[in-house]
Amino acid sequence: MSNVFRRHLLASTLLVGAAAVAAPAFAQATPTATAPADANSVAPAATGTQDAAAAPASVAGDTGAIIVTGSLIKNPNLKSAAPVQVVGRDELQLRQTNTAEELLRTLPGAVPSIGSAVNNGNGGASFVDLRGLGTQRNLVLLDGQRITPADITGATDLNNIPLALVDHVELLTGGAATTYGADAVSGVVNFITRSDFTGIEVNSSEQITGQGDGNTFRTDVTIGGNFDEGKGNAVFSIGYQKADPVTQGDRSFSKVSVESYTGGAGGSGTSIPSRFSRPGSTVQQINTTTGALVPTYQLFNYNPYNLFQTPFKRFNMFGEAHYDASDHVTFYTRGMFSKNTVGTILAPGGAFGAPDTINYNNPYLPAAAAQQFCASNGLSVATCNAAIAATGPTDPNYKTFNTTVSRRTPELGNRVSNDTTTLFDYKAGVKFNIIDSLSLDIGGNYGQSENNQVTTGNLRTSRLKDASLASLVNGVATCNSGAAGCVPVDLFGPEGSITADQAAYLAGPTEVTEKTSLVQAHALLSGDFGVSSPFANSPISFAVGAEYRKYTASQVSDVLSQQAGEISGSGGAAPNIKGAYEVTEGYGELDAPLVNDKPFFHSLSAQGGIRYSHYKIDSAGSPTFNTTTYKGAGTWEPVQGVLLRGNYQHAVRAPSIDELFSPVVTSLTNLASDPCASVQQNGTAIPGTASPSGALRDVCLAQGATAATVNLITNDPGGQINATGGGNINLKPEKSNSITAGIVLTPSQILPGFSFSADYFHIKIDHAITSPTPGDAIAACFGGASTANGGAGLPDGAATSAACTSIHRDPVTGDLSGDSATVQGIPLTLSNLGTLKTDGIDVTANYRRDLGFAKLNLSFDGTWTHSNKFQATPTSVNRECVGYYSVNCLNSGSPQPEFVWNTRATLTVQSVDFSVLWRHLSKMKQEPLDVIADGAAFDGTNATGQSFDARKIKAFNYFDLAARTVVGDHLELTFTVQNFLNKKPPIVGTDIGSTLFNSGNTFPSLYDALGRRFEVGAQVKF
Repeated sequence: MSNVFRRHLLASTLLVGAAAVAAPAFAQATPTATAPADANSVAPAATGTQDAAAAPASVAGDTGAIIVTGSLIKNPNLKSAAPVQVVGRDELQLRQTNTAEELLRTLPGAVPSIGSAVNNGNGGASFVDLRGLGTQRNLVLLDGQRITPADITGATDLNNIPLALVDHVELLTGGAATTYGADAVSGVVNFITRSDFTGIEVNSSEQITGQGDGNTFRTDVTIGGNFDEGKGNAVFSIGYQKADPVTQGDRSFSKVSVESYTGGAGGSGTSIPSRFSRPGSTVQQINTTTGALVPTYQLFNYNPYNLFQTPFKRFNMFGEAHYDASDHVTFYTRGMFSKNTVGTILAPGGAFGAPDTINYNNPYLPAAAAQQFCASNGLSVATCNAAIAATGPTDPNYKTFNTTVSRRTPELGNRVSNDTTTLFDYKAGVKFNIIDSLSLDIGGNYGQSENNQVTTGNLRTSRLKDASLASLVNGVATCNSGAAGCVPVDLFGPEGSITADQAAYLAGPTEVTEKTSLVQAHALLSGDFGVSSPFANSPISFAVGAEYRKYTASQVSDVLSQQAGEISGSGGAAPNIKGAYEVTEGYGELDAPLVNDKPFFHSLSAQGGIRYSHYKIDSAGSPTFNTTTYKGAGTWEPVQGVLLRGNYQHAVRAPSIDELFSPVVTSLTNLASDPCASVQQNGTAIPGTASPSGALRDVCLAQGATAATVNLITNDPGGQINATGGGNINLKPEKSNSITAGIVLTPSQILPGFSFSADYFHIKIDHAITSPTPGDAIAACFGGASTANGGAGLPDGAATSAACTSIHRDPVTGDLSGDSATVQGIPLTLSNLGTLKTDGIDVTANYRRDLGFAKLNLSFDGTWTHSNKFQATPTSVNRECVGYYSVNCLNSGSPQPEFVWNTRATLTVQSVDFSVLWRHLSKMKQEPLDVIADGAAFDGTNATGQSFDARKIKAFNYFDLAARTVVGDHLELTFTVQNFLNKKPPIVGTDIGSTLFNSGNTFPSLYDALGRRFEVGAQVKF
């Protein structure tokens, strides 16, 4: 942690600590099972989610003003024209949610993003993805204010949200850029805290799976109270959480990697013993008994090492206070600190097709393999024998050969990454109540975030090359280079042949640090004009203001991480990055009640808003951006209890620091089949197919394959190939138009306790900042051509087209995978050429009834997504991804079911709650275009005895049970069983989706891979 960070932490701790100490007396609270946690709770959302228009207005912020997420106007009579879903504190307690990401990924309207179930690709943070439009297109707010972003993408880490002090969560899943600025294209998630908390509250919980693993412990202590005769309030909370890992080897369905398209035992072609390439042959494996290279090989099963639940530790502090200095002046402040550690574990690394040079007299090279390398490289028997007998590099008979090496290195241990994130965020301000109907709020925020990732178990390719050239000197294997510390490596033996001193020389621990900061300042004048419509009894309200924000972000990597291909299997270099931009904005909103209490017009109102933004990019020669966002909305109640509403928003999202400044690098992406491939992963020819010929062969050669390798190209066994992409300083803001229209019913006279809302949403993003999918890049060159169909469908002139020549193959093997320093793979360039579009319907219903002997609460929250289309360029496929999964449905990453709902039923008998939550995910299937490109996925019984159909996933239903009771005056106990029926996830194999979300033969972020879990929680209040 930097000294600056320490100073900020000390300052924030002193501030919030002093505020809490200033309140020596605390009001005593008597908890009940159904009562709100405090005066600011939203009781109608106690058993589920609901629409804000059907609930009391949210009480939030530092001054107790009544606000509605999606508007800057503070008005107790304001009815939201945009659908705002509310998740109450009671729902959080019944679920016993440990992190915000756990909650949000299960809510309709959101698609699972990176979180605790993502292992390969988890950078130590958790995100939310509203509507499946990407984490960069929504905002996460805390009491209506932005939080310092987690990384250079600008996304907010949900691990930092202080759940102990969260009163409720509001989700506005529609455009909100006019209200909150850029990034709120798909909506906002607003966590509202308990700003007037009084008393002492201790919460502790313990969770464990039915198999006795995955233990999660969490405890929080909150203290708060009023001071100076109620003029002020201060609250301070401190928390700790620890979650243990769960490996894929701990579950029967994921112990062995399964290929999605063949049903066979899958895995990686980088295995043990080593595999080598040689001219005129497929990549072959060394037989450690005979010393010869053989075509067949055993895939490496990486599943048991990977994680279904990443280990997690969190220490956090949060404090806030407000003080009424007079009737007209209120000061407020907030400070938060969080330190999170997230661990990921990948299977042992190794040389993943690393280019290498080996000498024929290498002391570890078996004679049989040496003779095969000689023959492949055209050496005569006499020349070969002389080269094998050479004494060293100075011997005139000394010779070497070039090859690629694929070998796992368990001797170096697993690849373990520990991400430690430290966040500090502080805000302060003052509110002036100028008159009863006019107030001015002036405030500012400053925060920093630092993520430090340390990874061990890596193999350095430069050291591998150095150690591969060795000769016997006085009977001792010695590196030919004479480099200090060099230890010759044995690449030709079984597991364990790499000794401890060899492993120590090859190992390359890495360290990458990302730092971000956010400065904010705002001034907001809000109130009413004192005049109203002739037909209305409420005045016209307004809000006008100005805002300034400055983002900075950097990535600093060690020397090894910056070198392309130096860390084998790392997926590409991690270059240093630094960027910043400033935003200056002016904005205004208007709410005009038009008619009140007239026939067929119980109420009619119109709202509007506009925001002008000026972006200044911190880069020489970079253009500035001037953007305008605006909205128009209205509500109409023909009669009391029936509300019709509509909302139109024009939003703009500026490119992030990552999208602007990240250098172009070669990393990994997913592709199941290469059109040039003519052999299977194990070296056996595919029945009924031929090698590339004619125009298809010309294309494969134009991309870097040679005449000697063009007939030997293989599909990568792990379904991962190289791809080249990065930032683009010439990017412009993307534009979005969104529409929502719906109805809210609260028929209190006819059906007391019932509320219902249904809203249609439509969001379209033009000039979207996107890159092509792997399927797009392949289709642009090959069309539908492959060796399986004889190259039919190949576009005319493909061999010289830019779409084909921009694809670069391994010059040694002809594959699209290999050393990232020499194999660029497919181009995935960022541009403003994309289009995104999604639409659907949200439905929410709540019902409460007093049965006499008990109280019944029912809630339903569902989303039907009609479509979610993504087109990367005008010539790309306009791809539909709702209800489908494939490696090309990458915009949202995790699969997006067509229909998702949560429904909860809670029965309260005296002081005991009995509750059941039913979560439904509709059926899904393999993307039709993926079937065309890669063939239908497997259906049957695979090599491991599992029976599954990877072509489709049936509808899934999960049931969670909870019971909550009050013991005495101060203790509340909650018992929860998640996935009560212990439903196992669907099996689809490991190469039918993206690596981030297709893991352990399933999609663990969407479907529960842990199984039944038990959790007990205790809350003590004074």
